[in-house]
Amino acid sequence: MLEDSYHLLFPLLASVLFASGLLFLKRATVAGTNPWTVTLVANLWAATLFSSFWFLESDPIPWALAWQPALVALFYVSGQIGTFFAINHGDVSIAAPLFGIKVLLVAIMATLIGGQNLAAAIWLAAVLATVGIALVQWTGGGHRKRIWYTILSALAASCSFSVFDVLVQKFCSSPGAAWSTGRFLPLMFWSVAVYSSVFLVGFQKEKLADPRVRRPLLLGGMLIAMQAMCIVFTLSAFGDAPRVNVVYSMRGIWGVLLAWGTAVIWGGSEADLTIRVMILRLAGALLITVSVVIAILFG
Repeated sequence: MLEDSYHLLFPLLASVLFASGLLFLKRATVAGTNPWTVTLVANLWAATLFSSFWFLESDPIPWALAWQPALVALFYVSGQIGTFFAINHGDVSIAAPLFGIKVLLVAIMATLIGGQNLAAAIWLAAVLATVGIALVQWTGGGHRKRIWYTILSALAASCSFSVFDVLVQKFCSSPGAAWSTGRFLPLMFWSVAVYSSVFLVGFQKEKLADPRVRRPLLLGGMLIAMQAMCIVFTLSAFGDAPRVNVVYSMRGIWGVLLAWGTAVIWGGSEADLTIRVMILRLAGALLITVSVVIAILFG
């Protein structure tokens, strides 16, 4: 099984890049950068980086199926919009744990849409990872009056991203797929860039003129785009969406550790967490780790 799992190093790397990118983007948002600006920057980075895949192959484009990358890109952007609504207009303390349900949703979607028959170990790993993420990201606070708004937005985002993962696998790496990685991915993220033009309504051009904001914004956006490259390339070349998402769930652990470390050094609320919250996060980290081991060894 280990011989069939080397591609899972890509989602592992993606989990580290994601957590690191968020730290830089947090500095930009603290300086007043809105999520529309952050996402537009990250998506333009992604469109630029994914363009490099075009030169890796010379396969013809199946123009009759050009709607497929355009459709998948739509799910990517809709997932981002759902995330915006959940975090910016809902309750972050509730939304963050709910995003972890994507691991389980991908397993369900892979069965319903992708036609995969998943081993029992994968289902167990997906459930453990979902619970682990919820524990790692749970804060215990929040405004309960916005709970249903937050739940619906977070679930909509998770469903969109889950369908995105499974469709990339279905259209690129499943038996009989018409697309190659070097054609599908650039076309898809060029579509993402086009769709992202809707974010121009809230784009803060003046933030790019401030060096203190521009550096973390551009660096964070690049890291987020790089983690997307790791995940989407793996899905398009190897498939294995359920296990990829289980390993990618490690981002919750890295995020907490990096946030806590920077808070201890430079100050922040993460350094003042209660013992109860820290125990819950430790238990969640343990569950995520166990789920990854199960997915690799028995999936």
